[in-house]
Amino acid sequence: MERAVNLGIPTYGQGNLHIDRPFPAAAKDELRNTQMRANIRHATHTIRGKRAAVAGELPDWEDLRSTGSAVKEGVMARLPELLAQFEQEFTDRGGIVHWARDAAEANAIVEKLIRETGETEILKVKSMATQEIGLNEHLAEAGIDAIETDLAELIVQLGNDKPSHILVPAIHRNRREIRDIFTPHMPGPLTDEPKVLAEAARQHLREKFLRAKVAVSGANFGVAATGTLAVVESEGNGRMCLTLPETLITVMGIEKIVPTCEDLEVFLQLLPRSSTGERMNPYTSLWTGVHEGDGPRNVHLVLLDNGRSAVLSDPAGRSALHCIRCSACLNVCPVYEHAGGHAYGSTYPGPIGAILSPQLTGLEAEANASLPFASTLCGACYDVCPVKINIPDILVHLRARAVEEVERPGQMSLLMKGASLVMRSGRIMSLLERALPLARFRIRWLPGLIGGWTQQRVVPAPPKQSFRHWFKENR
Repeated sequence: MERAVNLGIPTYGQGNLHIDRPFPAAAKDELRNTQMRANIRHATHTIRGKRAAVAGELPDWEDLRSTGSAVKEGVMARLPELLAQFEQEFTDRGGIVHWARDAAEANAIVEKLIRETGETEILKVKSMATQEIGLNEHLAEAGIDAIETDLAELIVQLGNDKPSHILVPAIHRNRREIRDIFTPHMPGPLTDEPKVLAEAARQHLREKFLRAKVAVSGANFGVAATGTLAVVESEGNGRMCLTLPETLITVMGIEKIVPTCEDLEVFLQLLPRSSTGERMNPYTSLWTGVHEGDGPRNVHLVLLDNGRSAVLSDPAGRSALHCIRCSACLNVCPVYEHAGGHAYGSTYPGPIGAILSPQLTGLEAEANASLPFASTLCGACYDVCPVKINIPDILVHLRARAVEEVERPGQMSLLMKGASLVMRSGRIMSLLERALPLARFRIRWLPGLIGGWTQQRVVPAPPKQSFRHWFKENR
């Protein structure tokens, strides 16, 4: 295929990320799940408390954030050049690079590479990119069993569930629910003690690690100067998958590139503090091509576009690609806390999902167009973002685009046009204000869209005189 670097990142079009249904409808259903809401509230408040503590330990925390933001800005400006450099370095060290315009191409490449090994079972390292393209589902249809090795992803997989959080996919489950999910698949007796459940998962996965010939991973970062890939994790399952199998296939979004190892150092300080509230990641795995007698013999990398070049073409929205998938914005978002991750209907929930998913897949679909409105614009997400993505500004930008490009004329459009007509004319405003006092009663019911106000409240009776007219008489 034509490489993404040849044309200075051409816009291939929108990606294939599937969004199930509009956020308002999904959120209305999820709000009824009181157990899920309690689980998420407990987990997110715990994580954000830890994050605040460890971030507060660093006197240069704000400088680190600014540096991370600047590095990402530079990457987006030089992305074609950095991708070409990365490919050259990765290839020189024995790896093989594949380019995928969209999810269909990426899935086909991974399936072909697995089939060449003759294996029908593979291990998976937690990866947002492979969730985005629906790799597990694609492989299942092809007769290949993909086994998740991250504990939270394993919980989701065994429960026939969907992830609801970027960092902790099973955040909506409590330990009693996890025990019930594990019971049919693992020898007992199982209790709801975390230690018992973790040990059961460890034993369940151990023999799979030892017999696996193929593993598929994502990557948190790719270093252009050396062709190095990086995965950070908390459990060690990633380390097992990256070292034991004979074939390693990595799927990475093209925006994950950083120029040098010195730049990587910045993100290895920002990411753990922002994501898990830890000073450093328990496991940081770096690999550069193939090494004789050490690690996989066949190393492949699928560089995924899937709408990213389209996002890059929008100056007002492209900083969404700066995201390092820490999930700090989810942990402080009041909308996410109450609606949960499933309400967003895509791989990326929360504030970052509300700006990333519509850009990756296009605002044309009703489900996509509703996501930028899934926010109070309180700005908490911007305050905690380790790379200073101005999520509220992008939300406003996408709301405007949704109205201009997608929204069909309706009650809201008519109301706004009417309000515009009235408010642009001082004479009309004055006449309306003189007429309002004639309604000397409290308004208990209004029709149509504005009836949402009177479902919950009574509109007070208008004052006898507007401020405009009082000021004219008394100044």
